[in-house]
Amino acid sequence: MQQTDINKVRASVHRQCGSKVLIQLDRGRNKVDIQEGIIQNAYPSVFTVLVKDEREVNPPQLLSFSYNDIITKDIRMKLC
Repeated sequence: MQQTDINKVRASVHRQCGSKVLIQLDRGRNKVDIQEGIIQNAYPSVFTVLVKDEREVNPPQLLSFSYNDIITKDIRMKLC
């Protein structure tokens, strides 16, 4: 993994701030969560995504991820 890879991912996420995304989270042991949210902020080391519950039972959650999570494919994001 090179610093240029992280810089490309960081720039891409920063451009998508405010956009709706579909997130696929790899939880390990063949467990995968798929959630829809909005990219809130992009910081130097992490970015945050506001995820609302589909059934609206739980309050919205603010999740944070590192850019390295995208490179290692722990999470996958797709624009909605």
